[in-house]
Amino acid sequence: MHNTRPYKGFALNRDGSELADLEVNSSRVAHIPVLAGTLAEQINLPTDGVMVDATIGQGGHSFLFGRKLGPEGVLIGLDVDKDSIQRAHLKLKDLQCRVILIRGNFSQISEQLSAQHIEKVDFILADLGLCSSQLADAKMGLSFQMDSPLDMRIDERLNTTAADIVNKSDEKSLADLIYKFGQDRASRRIARFIVGLRQGRPITTTAQLAAIVCKALQRPGGKKWTRIHPATRTFQALRIAVNNELENLEKLLDVAPKLLNKSGHIAIISYHSLEDRLVKNNFKQNKKENVYSDCTKKPIVPSRQEIVENPRARSAKLRIAQKS
Repeated sequence: MHNTRPYKGFALNRDGSELADLEVNSSRVAHIPVLAGTLAEQINLPTDGVMVDATIGQGGHSFLFGRKLGPEGVLIGLDVDKDSIQRAHLKLKDLQCRVILIRGNFSQISEQLSAQHIEKVDFILADLGLCSSQLADAKMGLSFQMDSPLDMRIDERLNTTAADIVNKSDEKSLADLIYKFGQDRASRRIARFIVGLRQGRPITTTAQLAAIVCKALQRPGGKKWTRIHPATRTFQALRIAVNNELENLEKLLDVAPKLLNKSGHIAIISYHSLEDRLVKNNFKQNKKENVYSDCTKKPIVPSRQEIVENPRARSAKLRIAQKS
């Protein structure tokens, strides 16, 4: 039986750091939209504007912008998590603008907009972080401090789980994946331990995998790890692989210029260097080709006060570009 009792500890953040004092249980966990105030200052939507929130989450960012839209405005929200769509509906149901919520991946943003007979938009927003409720959902298996099924699918319709990758990949493929997506220099050793220990019984829970990684990275003399949990990077790598996160981000970045109106904006909030590098390079290349006229020279980061109030914001990096 899986242990789902509440606990005080840390769960997996997008950047590979710990979430401070997150109480994980089956109840609703408060979610605070990251850099919301900063975004509202940077982006001025017309009252009849069309906005796409590519990661609607619980609707926090969309609510702030949706209040600026009048009856002629349109807010389209995408998310692969059906629970997020339901929460966003409750959050946004009283807005004056037209609200369209779609369960779909933002990699298919062009097809989703076409299905709604929308050709151009004024603003595309994507907050690539996980909702607090997702981190607290034992079924998703995103926290290595709960003995949950080793799943990691944000979209339950996906075929491959983290357990599939861990139990079926050969040692080299597994090591390459952990190194590429987790940026863990000990990837070969971790993969060797996983492959060796899965021979006795399949690895099916987050607690099993976390224990194996800890064993692989055990420090001499029993010294404690001071910065992040040893399993953090392995969990990040598996989550990225299971959900095709970087590939989907690339698709969004590639198609965005075709969807934006002149002077329209795209804003991406990322949480680790792999994501941020993709956004930075895409914006830089599009500016060089005169597709974007203005981009943030450096990422915008949360203030010290926001980090105090919302610890999960501390790794966030916001980049904004404007269509020429």
